Amino acid sequence: MASDLEACLSSAQVSNLSISYSPSYLHLLDVSIQNLRFTDPSIPKPLAIIIPSTKSQLQSSVLCCRRAGVSMRVRSGGHSYEGQSYISDDTRPFAIIDMMNLNAIHVDISSNNSWVESGATLGQVYYTVSTLSNGSLAVSAGSCSTVGTGGHISGGGFGLLSRKYGLAADTVLDALLINHEGKVFDRMSMGPDVFWAIRGGGGGSWGVVYAWKLRLVPVPSRVTRFTLQRRCSAGEAASLLFKWQLIAPKLPDEFYLSAGVTGEINGTITTISISFLALFLGPKYEPIAILGSRFPELGLRDSDCVEESWLNSAAHFAGLDSTVQLNDHNAQPKTYYKAKSDYVKTRISKRELEVVLDKLVSVAQVSLILDPYGGVMSRIRSDHLPFPHRDGNLFSIQYLIEWTAEDEQKGERGQYIEKLRGFYEFMATYVSKNPRGAYVNYMDLDLGTSVGRVEEDRVWGERYFMGNFYRLVKAKTLIDHDNVFNNQQSIPPMSY
Repeated sequence: MASDLEACLSSAQVSNLSISYSPSYLHLLDVSIQNLRFTDPSIPKPLAIIIPSTKSQLQSSVLCCRRAGVSMRVRSGGHSYEGQSYISDDTRPFAIIDMMNLNAIHVDISSNNSWVESGATLGQVYYTVSTLSNGSLAVSAGSCSTVGTGGHISGGGFGLLSRKYGLAADTVLDALLINHEGKVFDRMSMGPDVFWAIRGGGGGSWGVVYAWKLRLVPVPSRVTRFTLQRRCSAGEAASLLFKWQLIAPKLPDEFYLSAGVTGEINGTITTISISFLALFLGPKYEPIAILGSRFPELGLRDSDCVEESWLNSAAHFAGLDSTVQLNDHNAQPKTYYKAKSDYVKTRISKRELEVVLDKLVSVAQVSLILDPYGGVMSRIRSDHLPFPHRDGNLFSIQYLIEWTAEDEQKGERGQYIEKLRGFYEFMATYVSKNPRGAYVNYMDLDLGTSVGRVEEDRVWGERYFMGNFYRLVKAKTLIDHDNVFNNQQSIPPMSY
């Protein structure tokens, strides 16, 4: 089978290929695995890693995999929370089509748009767009610079500019999609249902998006950012978070104010640490005045604020020392982790928040990231794209737990994951219900896995897509009725 694949690719002049016995194989496999729990030797490994450099090579890669009877995983940046872009639970041999060399970015300043190949990382896009526009244009997407655009946009793409401009998927003007037969479809030829589906319906279901045409968004020459750390008792923290949930979703569209929460106990003393992180599209006197009036408890001062270019803020929020590092595919550290997500539609009372924080302290290593919604997100219909979490959502919660290589070697991974699952179950009372929502870019296989039957897959599918799930099934049936592109949470076709 490997020889058949190699021969087919060679005849198609696709030479950048690493078979499992190649010297470069392990390096190429691991270089884009961002969640280190999927480097475990027990996890099935791909038969081959194919790295196409042109659109025609990408088409040939798809066709050769099919002719050789090899299933496919398509990897952009390798940030799938459950490793679905580079692992397989199928017993059949599989190959990774790695998009890392398909990273060209073509910017048209005159029309404020850009064609971006799916292997380009967010950091590369931010750096190129900002540099070529003299800092006047940006892309509305996430803060992690090494995330690939292919997967990020496929899942929606929430970020610090989303309250002003919507998701990354909301800015897609066109796309080039390669289907299971190696054919290329643009917006018109793929049709409205498929074009709708690929913008937020999750990666790995439809084909391979070779490139996206994005609408670029204006940013001022100076933006303001700040990070405020507050360490306090559970009662004081509950008061701050209660006020935050009232204020953050109703701030001006230009204002993003999130909260990161951790807890610890030292003897009999409980301490909650809250990190308030903010980006404001404008000079610092404005957010100081706004929060001085609406959220004086935060105690924001002039000295807390940094005015700088939007590009510098993007590097800062990515945890980088310079904007040049935005181009580095390996700029950010890799960890062992598990994550889950929720949406909050009804404000949580101060007393309830105290209970939540007490529970958080008891599980120690779990951290929370609270992202505010509102702004333009509340003015976009829930069925505009597959991503449905729009009006009525106050904020999202990402639950995260990390552990070390030493913990992994000791076999303690399961203990960490169970802590996270336990806290998640505890939170059911306080979050969205019927169904309990989740964000597909924070993929969570605990919600269920695809069995290829619509009514059974609906159980987990509606958690991500709510009432949009059946339209996604329709789109899948149109573009990939034989379910060639699949993973453990891919959309099933109706006829499969």
